[in-house]
Amino acid sequence: MTALPTPGTDRRRVLSRRIRLFAAATITYNVIEAAVALWAGGVADSSALIGFGLDSVIEVASALALSWQFSAKDPERREHLTLRIIAVSFFALAAFVAVDAVRSLAGAGEAQHSVPGIVIAALSLAIMPVLSWAQRRAGRELGSRTAVADSKQTLLCTYLSAVLLVGLVLNSTLGWWWADAGAALVIAAIAVREGINAWRGDACCAVPHEQHQTGDDCCGPAPQSLGMPTIRKG
Repeated sequence: MTALPTPGTDRRRVLSRRIRLFAAATITYNVIEAAVALWAGGVADSSALIGFGLDSVIEVASALALSWQFSAKDPERREHLTLRIIAVSFFALAAFVAVDAVRSLAGAGEAQHSVPGIVIAALSLAIMPVLSWAQRRAGRELGSRTAVADSKQTLLCTYLSAVLLVGLVLNSTLGWWWADAGAALVIAAIAVREGINAWRGDACCAVPHEQHQTGDDCCGPAPQSLGMPTIRKG
């Protein structure tokens, strides 16, 4: 266990403002992402794209909850309720993705080729890891379980983006309509696990002066450089 200094009042104020900005960026992008994905999904009759759009709506709800918490003078007083909201959003996300995947595997329509869908999935795959890392870094330094939990949901969007992109490309090139549905079920299982952790308040690395050295990058000391950490999947 490594002891890290607790940030002072001025630093906490900076970190809180930074987390609000990250939440605002997440909300803005996910609103655009949801609109494009739902529209493209309707045009291409793609249940994967529609599910991805619904996931974006859920992420907006989670980011709004985080913004609400950090709009208070004492954000810690709202942490418990915010964690509950984030946990429920994880469970809802898992339900949407699982139902969508099962419907796809059951043959509920054959999705068409979608260039807009491939573009939005590729953009999300590039943008979401950066937002997740930046928010998690600030949340760990501040000691905010909610910021860390919300960053995990943003990271989960990265996995969904990868699943969607691979699925759309394989469907377009090889006709493997089942590829993204199978992987989406794995993502749904991960979402359930993260939802349980958020509900219990087990946001890894949230408390800066009680870091556990377990070999997990998330549970190591907060990075002091600007280098991107290794993302641990699952």
